[in-house]
Amino acid sequence: MSAGTASDDALNALFVPFATGDLAWPADGGVLILRARDGFALREARRPGWTLQQSFLPAADALERSGFTTTAEIPEGRFRLVLVLPTRQREESRALFAQAMAHVDSKGIVVASVPNAEGAKTAEADLALLAGGVSNLSKHKCRVFWTRPGATPDPTLLERWLALDEPLPIDGGRFVGRRGLFAWDRVDRASALLTSVLPDDLAGRAADLGAGFGYLACTLVERCAGIAAVDLYEAEARALGPARTNIAASVARTGRDIATSVRWHDVTQGIDAGYDVIVSNPPFHQGRADDPALGRAFIAAAAKGLTARGRFWMVANRHLAYEATLDACFASVRTVIEKDGFKVVEARGPRR
Repeated sequence: MSAGTASDDALNALFVPFATGDLAWPADGGVLILRARDGFALREARRPGWTLQQSFLPAADALERSGFTTTAEIPEGRFRLVLVLPTRQREESRALFAQAMAHVDSKGIVVASVPNAEGAKTAEADLALLAGGVSNLSKHKCRVFWTRPGATPDPTLLERWLALDEPLPIDGGRFVGRRGLFAWDRVDRASALLTSVLPDDLAGRAADLGAGFGYLACTLVERCAGIAAVDLYEAEARALGPARTNIAASVARTGRDIATSVRWHDVTQGIDAGYDVIVSNPPFHQGRADDPALGRAFIAAAAKGLTARGRFWMVANRHLAYEATLDACFASVRTVIEKDGFKVVEARGPRR
């Protein structure tokens, strides 16, 4: 996240109650931070014994570069203090609050920070409902709120909200998704447009860049009998479980022996070489703002990952200016279809 965004404000605000004396750091260092991200406030407040959880690889890498050790999964055990940076998806945030309450010890406190413009009052009301009340303060256009020491969560609500993080069937049961992932509850229109024009003669070793729960890769192996192997690259670790389930089911439906891998990986840092086919619906947001640099990095990674005769199929919002990057990375570029605000592009002849 860039400096000055609402997300950075939430990170800064999270530490205000400790600066004001409303809250104190535990002497034993027993602190868990859910969805932690790097920033000046975190680096200034750091103490030994903290556990930082972050499932989005670029954010985890940024924390590692600042000297923190991170974990993609929420660890076992209980902590005297659990800090939470909720997401914009309400049910995903409810699951985070439930996970925080399940990991705080019998005398502990859960603290959360949310920008006012991103549902702070709603998030505060949700934690208060779960924990039986909260205290709060406002700073940096955010609300920071925390539970009473040793608050006991409503057991029925706790169980229900913990279940919100479980994979669930979508698209008539063909796939499983998970709340908080991109288009977690449906096949998004852009990906559906790409698969509607995807030829069935694609063959060899394939990759899906930014795979999410795996829709493109699954469709590719089911549509194209010549696909012998497929690697799914995804930066959000929470997507890996659903993606593995979905690609295994698709391979089983084909009845063929197809090698697969699902990788927690930041595509902007490059991918393996030697692919005959690459498909992608690249991300194009950093926070709420369009960030075409993400898509351009995916295009560059695809060009380097393809064989000389490899083919790259991608879909993007029509207004995103990827043409110069495509022309610089490939000898042949054609727009296959434009529809409903999206464009599907096929590129061949990767330039070395």
